[in-house]
Amino acid sequence: MRIFIFFLMSISTMVQAMEIKNLKCEGQTNPVGITKTHPSFSWTFVGDKTSPEQGGFRIMMATSIEKLKYPDIWDTGPTSNAGTGPYKYLGEPLKSGQKVYWMVTVWGNNRGVLHSEPSWFVMGDIKNPEKTFVPPVFEQKKGVVKITLNPKDKGRVFEGIGGVSAGASTDLLYDYKDPYRSQILDLLFKPKFGAGFQHLKVEMGGGENSTCGSEPSHAITREELKNPVSRGYEFWLMREAKNRNRDLILEYLPWSFPGYLKPNIYTKESAEYFVSFMDVAKRDWNLDIDWVAAAENENYTDRDWLVNEVRPLLDARGYKKVKIQGPDDNSGDWQIFEAFEKDPEFDKVVEASGYHYITGREFNENMVDGRGRPTTDKAKASGKPLWASEDWSWTGKDWGGAGALNLARLYNKFYIRDKITKTLIWAPIGSIYESVTWDKAGAMKANSPWSGYYEVWPTIWATAHTTQFAEPNKWQYLDKACGLFDAATYKGSCVSLKEINSDNWSMIICTEKAETLEVKIEKGLSDKTVTVWKSDENNQFVQQKSISPKNGKFVINLDAKSIYSLTSTTGQQKGHYTIPNETAFPFPYSEDYEDRKAGDLPKYHSDQTGSFEIAKKEDGTNCLKQINPEQGYDWMRVYRQSNIKPNTLVGDINWKDFTCSVDVFIDGGDVELGGRVQGSYLKGHRLMLEKTGNWKLVFDKTILASGTIKNFDGSIWHHLKLSFKEKEIKAFVDGVLLTELTHNTGNGYVLLGSSYNHNLFDNLKVFKE
Repeated sequence: MRIFIFFLMSISTMVQAMEIKNLKCEGQTNPVGITKTHPSFSWTFVGDKTSPEQGGFRIMMATSIEKLKYPDIWDTGPTSNAGTGPYKYLGEPLKSGQKVYWMVTVWGNNRGVLHSEPSWFVMGDIKNPEKTFVPPVFEQKKGVVKITLNPKDKGRVFEGIGGVSAGASTDLLYDYKDPYRSQILDLLFKPKFGAGFQHLKVEMGGGENSTCGSEPSHAITREELKNPVSRGYEFWLMREAKNRNRDLILEYLPWSFPGYLKPNIYTKESAEYFVSFMDVAKRDWNLDIDWVAAAENENYTDRDWLVNEVRPLLDARGYKKVKIQGPDDNSGDWQIFEAFEKDPEFDKVVEASGYHYITGREFNENMVDGRGRPTTDKAKASGKPLWASEDWSWTGKDWGGAGALNLARLYNKFYIRDKITKTLIWAPIGSIYESVTWDKAGAMKANSPWSGYYEVWPTIWATAHTTQFAEPNKWQYLDKACGLFDAATYKGSCVSLKEINSDNWSMIICTEKAETLEVKIEKGLSDKTVTVWKSDENNQFVQQKSISPKNGKFVINLDAKSIYSLTSTTGQQKGHYTIPNETAFPFPYSEDYEDRKAGDLPKYHSDQTGSFEIAKKEDGTNCLKQINPEQGYDWMRVYRQSNIKPNTLVGDINWKDFTCSVDVFIDGGDVELGGRVQGSYLKGHRLMLEKTGNWKLVFDKTILASGTIKNFDGSIWHHLKLSFKEKEIKAFVDGVLLTELTHNTGNGYVLLGSSYNHNLFDNLKVFKE
């Protein structure tokens, strides 16, 4: 009997485990002889108690099992789709006799990820095979590359290079003081000085974690939506960027949403929420927004909502000139054009189409040759502007690998292969505490506002090789002068552009090996002095000896693994400032929140979830307040680890032995004081205190000690203190020792945490006893 019961329990356990099975191509398991060039796929999902339903999926196809990690045939990217197929393959047409390996990754509706075993199929004999895209390759004679610049050449209009300030990636820049803050902004946005980003897309904050932290919402409650509030730093950043470049293009996109918009973020009320962001920009900052990405970042969009709610509301509120871009997704191989073809009204409303990570996410020197999600023939034929609306996501410090040279190659590739005319990178600047998620991403670095120190990385100058030589909507590509040096790789390439209303021209060239170019300039384009700028691993954006064409021709020798810009224009420069020395975060440290106004962000704090802002106490002095009244609509809730509750970091990752203390007023729920916290996900020692007087000392998710304070008065302020000395940890409330124990040693930040209540903090101190 015991054996039988154990057997039943084992079956029960097996049934409860998440499972993917029955992978099928065209309804068959591992079929041979598939003749459809775009077959369909399906599978069966079996849920568990935590996630009874599928929350999302990703299909990967490759030429070998090993390459499924970075698929070289097709990759849908993560999708928030509960269906299990059939789903049609949308990549390049498959070929006769081709063997294809594929697998599926699924996410449960309450998180939890599962990978299928690889499956496969073999293509049969395809009659009338479709043509696949072949990149243009320049003619070569005796080792000399021949390029002709013809003013009558056709090509798309260049729409710019830009950056995406989102996911709290610009967090600490706001805390810099002038002149250093102004210097950084010049290097980012001032034309013909530094990177000269021409388009700025910002996050419309929702109060939940959106990658490296959380950004506050302009309307955290339904009542506040009637009179939205300017919060955070994105409005400020747009204003500063626009001050430096009046032609800068502005756009915004949401990641998370306040709780009152749950569960359906595509409603009439959410359209009001979207449009009210522009009201704040205009009312408080005199900013005119050019584009709205009316979607949820990397989670597609909703056709009926755009057509019936967003576009009509934009028009009614005086924003007829504001255009909609979408779907701003990272999956689907431009499948929105399948919908556009059948729906003229939808097609009309979406005036540009952007996708993320067009070349994939394989962050190494071969990234530029990754398949990613190339634009389709249907997308190119539509005539609609095509954007890489978020791409790259790497450290700008590197020259090789996935760094600066790779990014310049991507800028060129996106036009040569995809006819993409605008690329936006995440992030233009890395202003994030060390060890927080994606802390090394950015074209440059600025995460030491207390010292004024920042780093100008090679990627700033790799970007300048395009932005300082062509302006959005004023220049167009010359298609016959855009191509590769070698058909096998995008590592060596050239794109050429002309100014629409003049005879000026520019060429942006990336090399893998040394090249010799002979350039012929046709009548109608300037054949006067050619200015040359070069970047390589050792020196970036250095002006070279100018060239004087003879009879409309010139020859130039190019070094390997370099970026060159050739132009008939002038005025480019490598902006430079004297940067102060870096110093550690000030210690001892204290913060009474009196140096900024109510409603502003607290200095040096980095919200990871929730929203903390300066507020007034009853006595008229300032304190810190957690303002989100409830958990919001969490971005990537199916795929990403949750931050659980509002919390904000401050300090130095290297702090080890110290004491931290803070005054707290518990409006409801609980508050936390943490130390030796490592990053975004509440990793460290934290003292939790509830309004009832219950307390816990927690390490990560483990309760080390707990109790209840007798005769606790939850209606008054209290004082929390944590002391760390090697493995010895002490926790106090109101000067009374709650517990003393030995536990893991470590290092990290100080944390202030709160439930979703309007809890208050004041007089934060970090010192050594």
